Amino acid sequence: MNFAWLSFGNSPSTQKFMFDFLRLNNKAVETADWILCNSSLELEPEACNLVPKVLPIGLLSAANRFGNLSGNFWSEDPTCLQWLNQQSPGSVIYVAFGSSTVFDEIQFQELALGLELTKKPFLWVVREDIIKGKHQFYPQGFKERVSNQGKIVSWAPQVAVLGHSSIACFISHCGWNSTIEGVSNGVPFLCWPYFSDQFLNESYIYDIWKVGFKLRRDERGTIRKEEIRTKVEQLVGDEDFKTRAVELKQMVTKSIGEGGNSDKTFKNFVDWLKS
Repeated sequence: MNFAWLSFGNSPSTQKFMFDFLRLNNKAVETADWILCNSSLELEPEACNLVPKVLPIGLLSAANRFGNLSGNFWSEDPTCLQWLNQQSPGSVIYVAFGSSTVFDEIQFQELALGLELTKKPFLWVVREDIIKGKHQFYPQGFKERVSNQGKIVSWAPQVAVLGHSSIACFISHCGWNSTIEGVSNGVPFLCWPYFSDQFLNESYIYDIWKVGFKLRRDERGTIRKEEIRTKVEQLVGDEDFKTRAVELKQMVTKSIGEGGNSDKTFKNFVDWLKS
């Protein structure tokens, strides 16, 4: 089972710490009048109904009126947008794993080779600290072979990237911010979760919203290059995924718009504050 507290390493003391943290957090929630949530009733009706205190007022990333809401841990590389402008519509694989996911050397190389095997253009965000204990270690000759196929950056303006017409799919760690940014832009997913709520978000993407695939790990817990190539081909080759992703985008955009569920929930909350 992918319980949140069991996904923070193998140390029993760390897992107990996370369990206690989550338990205390849940008790603190009981003292709140309301819990503002960057989600929508349309995306998570069961969860919203299960916790009546939750007020879904999102997805904020689907509302242009709020401007750019994202903060950055690293400097964004704007050249990737210029590169995307040169690619065909719906052709690029966007690959990003947030600010904390770390790979071992074998998994990093399998990902690199998998992207190469797709023979599709890709934009890959590779942080300096993405490999345990060392700098990036690419397969021999990889960068030379993919020089005309891919673009590798240390950090990207993700909202702008996901909103670009060239993006075909998103290989993601399924953090909530990345999940809702992909949903807000109608992009299908390949799910690569590592810990905490990312496994739950993967279940939404694959089982409930049906806008993406799970990636299968081998007996050693590694996602192999052949699996990456196969799932990319299946995802971009099936228009139903893109159709459902666009429909989901339209649904959350309507909810945050004037008169939508999220819009009304937020205005009711403001009226409550005034009273």
